[in-house]
Amino acid sequence: MATYLQGAMNDGILSQNHRSTAFMSMLKECISVFKQKQNIPNDYEVFFTSSATECWEIVSQSLVKNHSHHFFNGAFGEKWFEYASRLGKTTTSSKFAFQETLEENISSNADVWCFTQNETSNATQIKNSFFGKLHDKAIIAIDVTSSLGGIELDWKLGDIWLASVQKCLGLPAGMGIMICSPKAIKQAKAIGDSNFYNSLLFIKENFNKFQTHYTPNILGIYLLMKVMQQVPNIQTINSHMKERAKDFYEFIDKETNLDLLITNNEVRSETVIAIKGTVDEILVLKQKAKENNIILGNGYGAWKDTTFRIANFPAIEDWEFDKLKTLLIP
Repeated sequence: MATYLQGAMNDGILSQNHRSTAFMSMLKECISVFKQKQNIPNDYEVFFTSSATECWEIVSQSLVKNHSHHFFNGAFGEKWFEYASRLGKTTTSSKFAFQETLEENISSNADVWCFTQNETSNATQIKNSFFGKLHDKAIIAIDVTSSLGGIELDWKLGDIWLASVQKCLGLPAGMGIMICSPKAIKQAKAIGDSNFYNSLLFIKENFNKFQTHYTPNILGIYLLMKVMQQVPNIQTINSHMKERAKDFYEFIDKETNLDLLITNNEVRSETVIAIKGTVDEILVLKQKAKENNIILGNGYGAWKDTTFRIANFPAIEDWEFDKLKTLLIP
């Protein structure tokens, strides 16, 4: 990352006006290489925002005709529902147990269905195969903040994919990504929202000229471009992350005295791993890790003191996982 930061200085991109030819060329290249490395279909459009939370707002304002329904099993999916509820459209929800798979026969008369594919708070995920059952029923909006760039997503099974860049993409916080299908764009045009600064049609109009409707995070776009130029295709990354997650789950189960928070293998996340122990065990392990220059992520909510979370992100090297293993063996 330091090399890319120096490159941004050397290339002079940080001093470019965001209406300049240099910026527009960079934005065009960034979108192109991002779609190429993530295997995003040509007819899907990519937009950059400030955060995934901003994308939540855009979905409610520009893509919900009358009613959105939110399916969640954890804190971040619930936050999306709570935020959308304040934006003036009918908003309903269904909460399912975090140790259980989401039923495939779900139903709602909402025109937009919202899901959190990878729930960071409890280290669960919804598999690609589930979304294949839904595509013709409504506009499908999926938050993939903790999985975009780490696992291969089946883009054709969703209409709106949204994320922030600080997880699997390994970038500094401060930029969001929104990926929209032709079906989503058609819905936005039918609604015709132009009342808001972040109206999707206004965003699309600017991005189609490789410009932005706001003063963009030029450094964030540059860094995303450089990272995408360097990383392998998502199929390769996907295989590595899944194999490493499988290996680490087996290690915790067989070689430590710790427990996995998620006991149902069918819903375990492949990019966020939650480990459970006693309060004293967790405190000791966190201190031991800190002394070895490893930061263990805190548990969340009800599990704050009795779990820690491990990020299985591409930027983390295999040797770092091996080092962590030595600290966890009793």
